[in-house]
Formats: sequence, C-alpha cells, structure tokens
Amino acid sequence: MRTVVLLLCTIVLVSPAVAQKPPEYDLGGASKPRPDMSFRQDDQYKRVHQTALRYLLRGELDKPQEFLQQYLADHSDDVETMYMLGMVRAARGEIAEAEQHLTQAIQAGLPAGRILAGPRSLTEPLQSTRLLRRLHAAYQNRPVHGPLLGNVTDGAASFWFRTSDESAIEVIVREADSDREVARSQPVRSHASDDYTAVARVTGLQPDTAYRYAVAIDGKSPFQQETYRFRTMPQQGHSAKFVLAFGGGAGYVPENERMWTTIAGCDPQALLLLGDNVYIDDPESRVMQQYTYQRRQSRPQWRDLTAQTAVFTIWDDHDFSTNDSWGGPAIDVPFWKKDIVFPVFRQNWANPGYGGGDEQPGCWYAFQIADVDFLMLDCRYYRTDPRKQPRSMLGPVQKQWLKQQLLDAKGTFKVICSSVPWDFRTKGDSRDTWNGYKKEHEEILSFIADNEIEGVVLMSADRHRSDAWKLSRPDGYDLYEFNSSRLTNQHVHPTMEKQGALFSFNKPQSFGLVTFDTTAEDPQVTYEVVDINGNRPHAITVHRSELE
Repeated sequence: MRTVVLLLCTIVLVSPAVAQKPPEYDLGGASKPRPDMSFRQDDQYKRVHQTALRYLLRGELDKPQEFLQQYLADHSDDVETMYMLGMVRAARGEIAEAEQHLTQAIQAGLPAGRILAGPRSLTEPLQSTRLLRRLHAAYQNRPVHGPLLGNVTDGAASFWFRTSDESAIEVIVREADSDREVARSQPVRSHASDDYTAVARVTGLQPDTAYRYAVAIDGKSPFQQETYRFRTMPQQGHSAKFVLAFGGGAGYVPENERMWTTIAGCDPQALLLLGDNVYIDDPESRVMQQYTYQRRQSRPQWRDLTAQTAVFTIWDDHDFSTNDSWGGPAIDVPFWKKDIVFPVFRQNWANPGYGGGDEQPGCWYAFQIADVDFLMLDCRYYRTDPRKQPRSMLGPVQKQWLKQQLLDAKGTFKVICSSVPWDFRTKGDSRDTWNGYKKEHEEILSFIADNEIEGVVLMSADRHRSDAWKLSRPDGYDLYEFNSSRLTNQHVHPTMEKQGALFSFNKPQSFGLVTFDTTAEDPQVTYEVVDINGNRPHAITVHRSELE
C-alpha cells in the first residue's frame, strides 16, 4: 500500500473544454471543494496523478511538476509519474523534455498504447514528435485498447476497441481448433468524437461454444496478428451450470492490478462490475474521465481478462459523480449527467443496453445467461436527495421497468444487481445505501412477495469488503444478498459479523465468485469469496427451494 504525503490540494478542477456551468451548480450533496484550500496528507495512490492532472487542466503547472519530480525521486520506478510529467512538460511547450519522460516511461514498462490513447487533448502538442509518429505507425493495424468482450449471449458477442486513428474495424471468428471461419462482424468505424472507440458485433454463433477471434483494422489480415479466445453463453432458457465473477471498488493501484489475473484464473464466463469500476470523482471534466478509464484499459492484466471474459457494468458514485452523490430527477440537470458522464461511460463499455438511450439516459438493462435473469440497476442518475421528499433511488421510469422485468422474467433465478447494498445494516445510519430510500426499498421487495415472484437473489457492491446477508421478510421468503466491492482498492471498511452478516471479509482484496447450477434437482447458487491470492475464505449455497 502506498500512502502519499501529498502536497497538492484536492480541489475539484475542470478542463477548459467543459468549464461552463450554471452559477448555482450543485454536485447533488456530494463532497465539495474545501473552501480553505487545505492540503491532504492521506491521499491514496489512485488520487495522486488525478490531482496533478487537475492542476494541469487549470494551467497551474509549477505545483504538479515540483510534486511529481519529488514523487519520482522517492519512487523511481513509477511509470504513471513519468507519464504525467510528460503531460506537464508538453503543456509547458517543453517538447523534448516531454518526449524524454514518455520514452523513459515506456522503457520502464508503461504500455506504449497508453500514450496514443491520451487523453488526446493532453498529447496534442506531441503529435508531430518522432515518438508519437513511431507509435502511430506501430499501432496502425493493432488496437490501442481492447479487445473487450461485452454483451455475449448464446449466439452473439460484442467487441469493444480503441484505435490510434480513425479506423475501420472488423472482427473475424473462427472455430477454436481450426482455420474455418464461422462468422464476422459488419465493419464499424472508430471516430475521434467517440474517443477513437467502436463496438463490433458478431452474430450467428452456437451456444456454449469456444471460438477464437481476431480484429482486422483497416483491412489488415487479422490472423497474422494476435488471436484471442472466448466462449458463448449456454442456451437461453435452458438449465445449465456456469460461473461468473462480480465486484466493485476497483481504484487504480498498480500492485493490485494482478487481481484481474486472479479472476481470469477462475475462468468465469462473465464479470459483473457493479460500480466504482474506476474512480473519477470529477463529473465536469471529460478529460479526467478519459484519463481514468485509459490508465486501467492499458493494463495487460485487464486486457488479458476482458479479451476472453464478457464484461457487464453499471456505475456507482465515484464513476458517476463524487462520493455519496445523487443526480436528481431531471434528465439533463445537472448538465454533466447527459452531456459528459453518460456519453463517456458508453464510449468505454459494450453493455447490452443503456437505460432508455439518449431519450432516457442511464446504465440499467437486463440480460440472460441460460435460465438465469440479470437485472442491472442504475442507482445514481435519477436518485433524489435522501433528506427530502419524495425520495427515489431509481426514478419512476426505471422503477416501472424493474417491476415489468420481474413480472416477465421466467428464469429459475432472478438476480437484481444494485451498486449499493440492499441490507440496511451494511453501512449503519448512512442514507447512501437503500437505507436512505426505505419506502421504495419496501415497495420493490413487497412487489416481489405480492406477485409471488420466486427465485430472487440480490447482488451489490459499494462496501470495501465481501459480505453475505439475509434479509428477513414478513410476507415472503427471506432474501439473500451477495455483496463485494474491494477488487483493487487500498481503502477497506470494517467487517460486519457483529451487525448480522452471515460472513464478512475485508483483507486482502477480494471478489465474488458465483456458481449457478440449475441442472440440479434443487437448483442452487453458490457464492464464494476469493481473495487476490486465490484463497477462498467463505462460501454460502442457496437452494431454489429456499426462494419460494
């Protein structure tokens, strides 16, 4: 763990490109800049370079340069510091020095594609340098970031990429053990307006089948380059046994990025990221959001995992806004929800859906694996102030959608995924969980009981540990909640056995491994806690007969 004596104040700063905002702008009750401009001395690693970037975006270059130089002197192998020093020098117009820092970073292990990714507004002064020209040439027919698998079904799959320049992209799928081509995507094109990202979709695949695939960029023959492997999901509506991983709390910490390798070693068919997937905490700054996504997307451990494992995501406070925030009932107030946060989120994932799209933005959607239904909730975009009436976590449109999905779902299990915990005991008196929205919480759970909807399992994130909870219900079956949100974070929350958790684990980092077996006489779901070293300290199995 790196705790840094940080001589940079953590004020919320914005890039010039998104600096316009209403005079009465409010971050929805979230943490606001300290008026005394005091210094913090407890910043974790994930915050260090974000703070430097905030100064850079304000054009205040002396403080971050001085700090980063001292930090590099203390941590001579830290490639993120070398990268950020390159950005500061580029902003000064010191191009040779910037190029030197970036070259040093590559030599020390920074993936070269990271520099191409940008953010592009930072690297613009360097585009004519020898280094950037060489990198563009090297990545002309290779993805800078990705492939990242998303929205995999029993017959189709989506593939997300970032390219070095605007490019045409095709994905070609072949049999796992032969050269026979079985499908290819329609060509798609990455655009600067989408941060050079694009999603290609391949259809016509067989259920529960292994394939290998490659990407062709601007017509380059793909199987002369890297090939990847993935597997389609079991046939929808049919019984099956499958494994998924889930969690949240994935702040950027280099020594903990090996977590993605640990997850890959469990060979899950899906990874559910339930919020705080990256820590941005700057909803006004498009550049900050790009930077925070890009440093994760460059990691080889992340790329290895997500090239073969389908990723399904929702956001929580730190990747939507700032700590414990709410967006409010309006679609476009505050302005950053629809204009900045929503489009950047869409540019960086390949989910099955995004709420109601541009007309009703959000990150909620549903998908199926075999005969299990997953309902992914957006607990931030339309959340209202928990101190005032009326209170809503989901907003009326999403809540009605959830009820209809529950009525329509035919799966043996129905899994409702929330970015914040369902059980009120998880965070004491805090109103940031469903504890702040008790009436709506009861409305949803009573709806399940009143309509005799069986097989419901709850999943959540937010708390920096891994727990299991049992929610007693007066008029229906008891509900089980699987909670996990310390994938890579340094910060940890205390365990909760004394508060009633069935189990609670907080050290070291961990994720949830969930095995569904609907082929059993009494179908079952098993939740195991797996730590970053592969140990499995806790497990619980819930049978379908308990959820009737």
